[in-house]
Amino acid sequence: MKLRSPITLLFLFFIAESHAIWLTIPTSGTKCVSEDIQSNVVVLADYYVVADEVDHHQIHTVSLKVTSPYGNNLHQKENVTHGQFAFTSAESGTYLACFWLQNNHQQPTVTVSLDWRTGISAKDWETVAKKEKIQGVELELRKLEAAVEAIRENLIYLKNREADMREVSESTNAKVAWFSIMSLGLCIIVAALQLWYLKRYFRKKKLI
Repeated sequence: MKLRSPITLLFLFFIAESHAIWLTIPTSGTKCVSEDIQSNVVVLADYYVVADEVDHHQIHTVSLKVTSPYGNNLHQKENVTHGQFAFTSAESGTYLACFWLQNNHQQPTVTVSLDWRTGISAKDWETVAKKEKIQGVELELRKLEAAVEAIRENLIYLKNREADMREVSESTNAKVAWFSIMSLGLCIIVAALQLWYLKRYFRKKKLI
């Protein structure tokens, strides 16, 4: 068993080969996959319909739509057996890829294989190596440099999100505090008016 340094472990965490997930698409309804992605990140995904184990000659198709956190349409296809989509995230948030069966009610449930890669996992290192004529240790160092940069950007992203959440929390706490003060002041005013009214009533009736 070989021991790996923390940097190597982080490197492997960020560039580990992505494994495709299988989605079972129902005859009615939609099956979606979501991922929280920060801005300016490259996203690459391949998808295909898994062949029917019973009847290999029967061709099944699916429809899909990929949307950004603001609802912008990034990719849409209808009645396809396979495909690929790629984009660079314009804003931070949750990106959705939704699959469904369209205009084919007799079609059984369909299984779709989706390989979703982001960041340096989506980078074609073979093309980079050929273009820049690097290989071996130099290529691994380039991958490690990209992994470290991805870690740094991710830490900055998490720090900014923490700051935003803290700002929202402080703002909410301030609003709650002011609401509590206003509620207390209103209760005091109502109590004073009730006391004044009762006092006036009893004096009018000459009870006090």
